[in-house]
Amino acid sequence: MNESRQKILDRLRTVSREEGGWLQRRVDKRAWSEEEKVQRFAECMSAVRAEVYRTSEVSWVKDLQRILKSKGAHNLLYAPVKPHGKLLLEDFSSSGIELLPYDLEVERWKRRLFEEMDASITGCRGAIAETGSLILWPDEEEPRLLSLIPPIHCVLLPAEQIYSTFSEAVDIQGWVEGMPTNALLISGPSKSADIAQVLAYGVHGPKSLVVLIIP
Repeated sequence: MNESRQKILDRLRTVSREEGGWLQRRVDKRAWSEEEKVQRFAECMSAVRAEVYRTSEVSWVKDLQRILKSKGAHNLLYAPVKPHGKLLLEDFSSSGIELLPYDLEVERWKRRLFEEMDASITGCRGAIAETGSLILWPDEEEPRLLSLIPPIHCVLLPAEQIYSTFSEAVDIQGWVEGMPTNALLISGPSKSADIAQVLAYGVHGPKSLVVLIIP
């Protein structure tokens, strides 16, 4: 065993023997209040050009309409069977923005889906304050394409589901008991840089990420 490898292994063993260790230090951040977690999450998201809005259970639909109109969106893709989808259907008719339910097989409307969709909305599994990341668990009713294809992706996030750290989310939500085939962590809109390090948004997914936090 070479010297460098031995140093790395010795360091790992030392950390694991420390009181509480690395994991305990991370979990200690559960002491953050809900307001502190909201603030941390919003700051991290804003730093990577995501948009974070605080709203309420009674006003989020109207706030969403206002935001989409300001962005020039003409339609919104949503999952009609989800609770937030049903609320949209009840209160979105006068917005002038077309509601498009995701209720067809992809092959039946692929061209419109990839060429004409302006925005989409999904729920989420929660968020991580430490890194400013959303947790999505796509399913058959709200598949991955809702958060990937339209240039504007809107997400509803209950404030009580913002966790301090990733390890806390995994622990509290009981991920060890079962996970989906596709769990996603989203930290801002899609972005990529070329060899000259020129950053471009929307290359591999939505150019705009809008998060609505509901207390």
